[in-house]
Amino acid sequence: NLRTLTQLKRASAVLDYDRMVMMPQSDDTAKQRGLQQSALASIIHEKATEPSMKELIAVSLTDLGDLVQSSDGDNFKDERRILELAKKSYEKKVLIPPELEAKRAELSSAAYSTWVKAREAKDFEMFEECLEDCFSTAKELALAVKDEKQEKKSLYTQMLDEFEMGMEESRIDDIFAQIENALKPLIAKVLESENAPSAQAQEGTFDIQKQKEMNKKIITKMGFDLEHGRIDQSVHPFTMSFGPSDVRITSRFRKDEWFQGLAATIHEGGHAMYEQNLGGADLEIDEFLSMGMHESQSLFWERHVGKLE
Repeated sequence: NLRTLTQLKRASAVLDYDRMVMMPQSDDTAKQRGLQQSALASIIHEKATEPSMKELIAVSLTDLGDLVQSSDGDNFKDERRILELAKKSYEKKVLIPPELEAKRAELSSAAYSTWVKAREAKDFEMFEECLEDCFSTAKELALAVKDEKQEKKSLYTQMLDEFEMGMEESRIDDIFAQIENALKPLIAKVLESENAPSAQAQEGTFDIQKQKEMNKKIITKMGFDLEHGRIDQSVHPFTMSFGPSDVRITSRFRKDEWFQGLAATIHEGGHAMYEQNLGGADLEIDEFLSMGMHESQSLFWERHVGKLE
């Protein structure tokens, strides 16, 4: 059952990737894709919250407890973690109304289509109402799963757990404060300097196809496995994984400069190589640890390798 859920989620991700890379961007097309993803989200939610799932997790935890008592408990660390994650996911999902889960999926398609058009028109007002709907839906989801036993936990902490499991809002505030205290004087010093770096190397006209070929060579030299991945072009660069055997990245390119495209490709390549080297159990235990860990991989390659070599 858990592996079936993983594959259904990956099928939904394929629809996401197609929507942002291949799919026509007409309003009718976006609406239909939203309905498709909404239908699939409803099926995933139904399977994730069926009573038999709760019973299977409970029985498995009991059986595992018996095994641990009768043998070396260290031999079952992975099994214990798999069940802990499954239980946490079930207890969270069962609190979300099916129609709200379907709404989130449908809204995602509409929001992306609207954002693309607003970006092209450079008109924020075109996207403003849709963005407000995204925020209100996210808040509604967070409130639905809020733990009533922990009233002092902020809504932000509740939402943050989806990306940084166990992280508190106060800890994030501490981290940002440290970064702010270090960066503000550094940025001021750089801006006041009379030795501005030259951007001459970025000036000119650069063939898009040649940029793509260069990016492909660099990303494969880094270690991105093209037999288990691909590189495409999109409005905004991103990485999407359907498991370690199929990890895809996108970048974007301009004729009047080459650096942003290369930086984006290297950045997404860092994400992708992390995903390609995760375990292949098709269970949550083999998914990425956190968004912070993910970004550490992409920024390491982009900033510490890409900007030095």
